[in-house]
Amino acid sequence: MINKEVWKERFKKILSLDSHPRHISLGFAVGVFISFTPFFGIHTPLAIAAAFIFRLNKLTCITGAWINTPITVVPVLVASHSFGTWILGRPHHSFRVKSLEWAALKANATEILLGSSLIGFVLAIAGYFICYWLIVRFRKKDEMLDELTREMEATGEALDE
Repeated sequence: MINKEVWKERFKKILSLDSHPRHISLGFAVGVFISFTPFFGIHTPLAIAAAFIFRLNKLTCITGAWINTPITVVPVLVASHSFGTWILGRPHHSFRVKSLEWAALKANATEILLGSSLIGFVLAIAGYFICYWLIVRFRKKDEMLDELTREMEATGEALDE
């Protein structure tokens, strides 16, 4: 069973990180993009690698990579294939997900990679703005966090970095 209080506390921890809202949101957005790639099973390592390479917030990057859950993987994969087929102007053909292994998806790789990249990019942009808005809104409720955010906004960077 999902413990709502545990998730609520984790969410509050992310929103109150001692970092600039843009830095937190960018990490989340990159994670969201990664979550929509068809590289199943390595989303978390990809998010960790991206966080280190691009100096992003590791916690939010990993959290974003978990947005596309096992429940949504197959519908997203089918949508990515359909969108990629449409963008390439190819005739639509039936696509059935028999396995999430790359060998089973390889025949449709171009359509899937194009579709998932575009869908992931659009959702990453939306995720960035939603995350940023949530952070600023949450921090306004706490006087100290609100002051910290205003100082970060004025200087354009995190205070401790």
